[in-house]
Amino acid sequence: MEQTVEIKSKINLNPSRVGKKYFVKTFGCQMNEHDSERIAGLFQADGMIQAQSEEHADILFVNTCTIRENADDKLYGTLGQLKKWKDSESDRRLLVGGCAAQKDKELVRKKAPWVDVVLGTHNLTNVINLLNQAEDWGPITEILDEISNMPTDAPSIRESQYSAWLTIQIGCNNSCTFCIVPSVRGEEISRRPADIVNEAKQLVQEGVKEITLLGQNVNSYGRDLRIDGKARPYFAQLLEKLNEIEGLERIRFISPHPKDFKEETLYAVRDLKKVCKQIHVPLQSGSSKILSKMHRGYNKEKFLEKIDLIKSIVNDVSLTSDVIVGFPSESDDDFIETLDVVKYSQFDSIYMFKFSPRPGTPAFDMKSDFIEKNIIDKRFIQLKELQTEISTKRYSRFVGSQQKLLIENTSKKNKNVLTGKIDGGHITHIEETDLEFGDLINVQIYDSTPFFLKARLI
Repeated sequence: MEQTVEIKSKINLNPSRVGKKYFVKTFGCQMNEHDSERIAGLFQADGMIQAQSEEHADILFVNTCTIRENADDKLYGTLGQLKKWKDSESDRRLLVGGCAAQKDKELVRKKAPWVDVVLGTHNLTNVINLLNQAEDWGPITEILDEISNMPTDAPSIRESQYSAWLTIQIGCNNSCTFCIVPSVRGEEISRRPADIVNEAKQLVQEGVKEITLLGQNVNSYGRDLRIDGKARPYFAQLLEKLNEIEGLERIRFISPHPKDFKEETLYAVRDLKKVCKQIHVPLQSGSSKILSKMHRGYNKEKFLEKIDLIKSIVNDVSLTSDVIVGFPSESDDDFIETLDVVKYSQFDSIYMFKFSPRPGTPAFDMKSDFIEKNIIDKRFIQLKELQTEISTKRYSRFVGSQQKLLIENTSKKNKNVLTGKIDGGHITHIEETDLEFGDLINVQIYDSTPFFLKARLI
């Protein structure tokens, strides 16, 4: 709490904005979603209130992503549409932050000169002071090369009262040739363990039952802290500390890197009661040749060894993964190797992506090896069909079993259906009218699909 008070004291409160309505529009990953919660917290600390939609907002913050090419296209299309929104009322303010702003500040300013504030990932906590300056002096662009305040120092307004993101590190020290994250998020910086534990305890006091630990590479957490004088990961020990917190029911984490999985982390997942038996293992490609071009730090055989290790230690673990289809020079044989690894690993689900060249990454300069779009599309469909078949089998194993389900929301398609996740992270629907968000209940799974489970109350 002391950190939040400190940050608030640095905000130059603007009485004219008290009662104004804000809205945060988010593109991209979980890290961006959590950053948006911090932005919302800073806006409310400044006296603003949340609008139900951007149409009703006086202050609009667009939190951008740049992981794929269509993310940039979507951003500039959105900013073009928002010009009409901004011009409709003279006192409206438009702010753009996040990864695309960090990477392409001048391009954002050039393509959308009507934006009041352009700021990057490293000066998120300064958003209110920048807004004040823009109102006094006109449009402003401020991108820092190094972080000034940890984004975790800012207050946050969570979308869920019962589930929360908890950032344990920012930045990344890896050099994957397809990834822009190190350029826009900087080098890996781990938070102190005590700060993380204290924030988790505070979240529990506020009613949170499930936390998801966030980082670009969570299982290398603590390597930069040199705890006990040693430069080694401290992730398993962090899980142990969090597992001791009274009132906390579940702990998840995302995203780890396959090359950094240690046995001690897997034993923590197996033995710690509150750590969910769900592990994300990003594959990206099943071809050793492509993995080398990606600079992933492992080959096909090493990845399969990690899969075997995980399954040998964590019984009935739920595995998820990422796969990029059509990376430069990917041949038919390379893609077949990816399919083989997917078949062997038996992931519960996969996040599939078509290769998208990002300016500023080494893969962007591999133009002579780019794969034709129709070939990528065909391979994508093949992978999707295979994974749907695997997911059908994997999800069906729960039918007839008893599970604990945390109710989080209502179904997007049917407001009479409640939805949440079981321990393995699988989306589960239940038709009950007497339940409330935040209930952690015993259910029996009676049906499955490749994408969600159906349950009834025990």
